[in-house]
Amino acid sequence: MIISTTQDIPGREITEILGLARGNSVRARHAGRDIMAALRNLVGGEITEYAHLQAETREIATRRMTEFAESIGADAVVGIRYTTSMISSGASEILAYGTAVKLS
Repeated sequence: MIISTTQDIPGREITEILGLARGNSVRARHAGRDIMAALRNLVGGEITEYAHLQAETREIATRRMTEFAESIGADAVVGIRYTTSMISSGASEILAYGTAVKLS
């Protein structure tokens, strides 16, 4: 499965658009990570605990999008984008989406 943020795949022709492919994940913060993050917040710098949580969540959303695209017979997903939203205090969603396509 080819996934790309661009609208096309160099050297390949899009022969059919299968529709929207999407995957999401909602994750909550962890008490242990919150303690470390609060300490880092006092001294400044990157809050690596949250950066890792968001990276893991993004990977899950990407995997789910790819699995969905495969289930409808796609060869690739183009025009991939990510968005995030807060679901509740301490929980956020990452949505990965793009256009599932067949390639020649």
